[in-house]
Amino acid sequence: MNDIQEATSPATGLSGPATCVSKVELRVSCKALLDRDTLNKSDPCVILMVQTNGQWIELDRSEVIKSNLHPVFGKVFCMDYYFEEVQKLRFEVYDIHGTHSIGTRDDDFLGGIECTLGQIVAQKRMVKPLLLKYGKYAGKSTMTVHAEEISGNNGYVELAFCAKKLDDKDLFSKSDPFLEIYKINDDETEQLVHRTEVIKNNLNPVWEPFKVSLISLCSCDEDRKLKCLVWDYDSRGKHDFIGEFYTSFKEMQKFSSGNKVTWDCVNPKYKQKKRHYKNSGVVILSELKLHRVYSFLDYIMGGMQIHFTVAIDFTASNGDPRNSCSLHYINPYQPNEYLKALIAVGEICQDYDSDKRFSALGFGARIPPNYEVSHDFAINFNPEDDECEEIQGVVEAYQNCLPKIQLYGPTNVSPIINRLAKLAAGDGNIKDASRYHILLILTDGVVTDMADTREAIVRGSYQPLSIIIVGVGNADFTDMQILDGDDGVLRSPKGEPVLRDIVQFVPFREFKTASPAALAKCVLAEVPKQVVEYYSHKAIAPMSPIRDLSSPILSPVATTPTE
Repeated sequence: MNDIQEATSPATGLSGPATCVSKVELRVSCKALLDRDTLNKSDPCVILMVQTNGQWIELDRSEVIKSNLHPVFGKVFCMDYYFEEVQKLRFEVYDIHGTHSIGTRDDDFLGGIECTLGQIVAQKRMVKPLLLKYGKYAGKSTMTVHAEEISGNNGYVELAFCAKKLDDKDLFSKSDPFLEIYKINDDETEQLVHRTEVIKNNLNPVWEPFKVSLISLCSCDEDRKLKCLVWDYDSRGKHDFIGEFYTSFKEMQKFSSGNKVTWDCVNPKYKQKKRHYKNSGVVILSELKLHRVYSFLDYIMGGMQIHFTVAIDFTASNGDPRNSCSLHYINPYQPNEYLKALIAVGEICQDYDSDKRFSALGFGARIPPNYEVSHDFAINFNPEDDECEEIQGVVEAYQNCLPKIQLYGPTNVSPIINRLAKLAAGDGNIKDASRYHILLILTDGVVTDMADTREAIVRGSYQPLSIIIVGVGNADFTDMQILDGDDGVLRSPKGEPVLRDIVQFVPFREFKTASPAALAKCVLAEVPKQVVEYYSHKAIAPMSPIRDLSSPILSPVATTPTE
């Protein structure tokens, strides 16, 4: 597969706030590989492995390049880069003998390197000798890994090419053409951007559409020169040159429906020798779609508001609030765990809500005037307006409601999740990125309505909503990890998967000795990614134009959000 991956690689551990994450693309080439084959040259393939909990796990692999000791792989490895983490990588090169899985005794190990993602990013272009087992050099073999960052102010383009009347290089059949696109760097070196698949026995090939990031294609410079080569594939690696042409992304953008861009595919030797030579065929750009990739900051800077709602567990298992052993005990000298978690998360969220008014709800208590059990009530006892002024207003409403209610049960959270999902769905009718919801659920135990909660979360994953659950106290929260999709995709009781992973669960006790900032950083780390995933899925751009930091190709007028 030569396409750039749309999905990012899984994170290998807890990170800081997602806005600090950079996405990087890694491209690999090798020189002077060992020749393990008797009749032909090696058929190399690269495996990328990451170290997780001391174990090496395969993350991805390149295509196999036939009979080539100096391969330039078209595969793009896309990863999340965390400045604060040591991300250990291993690249292994194998000579492939069949279509079965790599690593069998039939495949020859040609060498590997170990490094960190930080080392590659710091050098941008890292060259290392390949090593065999026990640190032995693999002859003069080297591997080059080239890294490029994909910033928020970036995008990708979807391209499709075809060709007409290419030269026939085969004696008994027609040519088997493939196309390569190279970017010409500032130092005049050439860097492979994309290699198409081979179309067998066809002088009028139609290659599959592919996606490539603008940073990879042209370094976000629409005038950068691109070199395109057409070859007749040879299984022994001795591909026959058909022709070449030069272009730029600016020239490609002349494409419009009904107006395709065409280039003469020229063989310079033929042009020199043959007086009436015109070309060795023509290459046609048959499709161009430009997509903008928006970041969390793009949405925030575009005016998106985050509406923060807190839901507090008032079940009897918390203990009598008048007793100092109760999780709801109001200590005049220091806040209880409910207040600590509320303040830590709320103080960050309030920066993104211009009116600084927050909804505060409760569940699991008998409430006045009739003291019936409610799993969804306003803690200010105003059902018409459950909002409080700033985080301090929420704190005061919480303290004032405790003497007026009776702690009861059970721990049902689905009613409040359904309420927020419905509220968020109403916002969705606006069809813009004006409002996103964060629901903070503070609870001392495992939810009793797990099936309904799973159903509610699946429904909520289709709305502009993220859910943070903080477990307060010393209960066994093992079952709550089910709601956090880190160990597998959360599904409804009927088996329907969530559209997005929108839940983050954290036991407060893990942060008892840490600063409030550490708790907030942990529980909010995934929110920026969840925001971008929602609006990208809906193909909704930020509300106001984003200031262009690179070139006209990224103007919001000319682009569309990711789908």
